[in-house]
Amino acid sequence: MRPSSGFAARTPASSWTGAPADALPEEPTRSPAEQFAGSDPLSAYWRFYWAVAGAQLARWLPAAPSRLLDLSAPEFRGAPRAVAAGHDVVTLLPSADQAPKPALSLVNGHAPAPRPGRAPGRMRPVVGDPAALLGFASEGFDGVIADNRVLSRQLATEEALGEIARVLRPGGRALLCVDSVVLGMALLAEQDCWPELSFAPSADVLLVPWPDGSITRCFTAEQLTEMLSGAGLETEWIRPRTVLSASTVEVMMERDPRALGRLVEMELHAEESDDYVGVHLLASARKPE
Repeated sequence: MRPSSGFAARTPASSWTGAPADALPEEPTRSPAEQFAGSDPLSAYWRFYWAVAGAQLARWLPAAPSRLLDLSAPEFRGAPRAVAAGHDVVTLLPSADQAPKPALSLVNGHAPAPRPGRAPGRMRPVVGDPAALLGFASEGFDGVIADNRVLSRQLATEEALGEIARVLRPGGRALLCVDSVVLGMALLAEQDCWPELSFAPSADVLLVPWPDGSITRCFTAEQLTEMLSGAGLETEWIRPRTVLSASTVEVMMERDPRALGRLVEMELHAEESDDYVGVHLLASARKPE
């Protein structure tokens, strides 16, 4: 018989599970939809995830001050980081009331530090649709940031990539993050979509429904490379956003809340893996000169 919540709260886990007294408490298993549908800023995994994303962006940013277009929606803190590094950023927002607010480092610890010897750039919020960049001139940006799975939510991804290629200057670069087929297959299995699941690895286009009614598009590394090529962009690299699993991160953070920095360093030094490791794929591409 499962003990009641009151009993469990008063009784050490080891007294009724047989586990050692210092063992970590068991947490209920979360489904892929529950884990990845949103990004709870207070959860251990998402703090790790966004710390890794910030470090990856910092490594990708151009060395010289540049003009960048950020399509990643307000949840992604890439625009403030790029501004702190000395770049001018046009950030695309779904509505005017979602303009990014100044980060307060004494409160949340997320304010990016300016690069030594370089003045911060400027940020210009603009309301628009990442799938239609018609308001921007061709070849007007040195770089485009399409993180936070924004292209997976644009089901006609080819058209969105074509617009990204159009606004990039020759030699400009794009950073993008999309859902992988691994995540798509997990979501299909969770919803008992077994016929669709059997065709998922070989599907030319994999559209996956989420329990909340939304639909996202999932990719293999090969499909992403082909799409970038079709848009006139050269793939520089494709890798998983994270190699460490959510459960691994949460267990290690439970054992040592100060382990975040070590986990991020471990992730950044991890060897490149195939696209069936991570739930999200990160790619960098360049427009030929």
